[in-house]
Amino acid sequence: MELPYAQSIPESGFDFSNYQRNKTLLEGSGSTPPRCTSTGTTIVGVLFKDGVILGTDTRATGGPMVHDKNCQKLHYMAPNIYCAGAGTAADCDHTTEMVKRDLELHRLTTGQPSRVNMCVNKLSHHLFKYMGHCGTALIIGGFDVKGPQLCEVDPHGYTAYNPFLTMGSGSLAAMAILETEYKDDMTEEEAVTLVTRAIEAGIYHDLGSGSNVDIGIIKKDGLTMKRSLKSDNHKIFTNPNGYDFPSGTTEVLKTKKIPLVVSEGAQPMEL
Repeated sequence: MELPYAQSIPESGFDFSNYQRNKTLLEGSGSTPPRCTSTGTTIVGVLFKDGVILGTDTRATGGPMVHDKNCQKLHYMAPNIYCAGAGTAADCDHTTEMVKRDLELHRLTTGQPSRVNMCVNKLSHHLFKYMGHCGTALIIGGFDVKGPQLCEVDPHGYTAYNPFLTMGSGSLAAMAILETEYKDDMTEEEAVTLVTRAIEAGIYHDLGSGSNVDIGIIKKDGLTMKRSLKSDNHKIFTNPNGYDFPSGTTEVLKTKKIPLVVSEGAQPMEL
């Protein structure tokens, strides 16, 4: 017996039924498909003997402009979970804020601390729905009943657990440092030095990354934040006493004078 709704049940596997429709829409309207936005950031995560260390640069850009030299890219998720965000600033902020509220409601309901795996799954499910159009690449680090854990979630919802991770436009330079110098069971000092060197590699070799190095150390007893642990954001050629150039240093090529007419009762104009 054939069910009346059998035709509406999709077959297993990939569905390409909309391919021809999408192609026709693009050709008829002359529009172009959406493209990924190029963003700049370097974020790093490393497991060490007693916990997890997250590191970020602090440059926020908009196209060719640097909008913020000291942007904080480490996001609070739970008392035992934090994440570093790369991509579109608004997407990172709102996505992490939404999941942070969900985790807090779950803690209030159950009376139990949040699990890293739950945080990762919530972020992954949300980003998978947007298929990469939500520009958020995250590295989640936390400490729960399973010990220290480190996981990445890319804008398409893909997840991967690894002992060291890096994302963002400066990730290639940072990964070169991590793959060369990472070792198991590092001390906290060794891990902080490694993460700092990896972030600096992204800062020096990627135009979208820059300014300072922020470090978050997550252990069993909570987070230790180190803002601007290292900074090369200094104005080398600034003269604090001002500049005194003699008259005539800059040649005046052309002068134009416009007379001002002040009506009676009006306030005089100052130039």
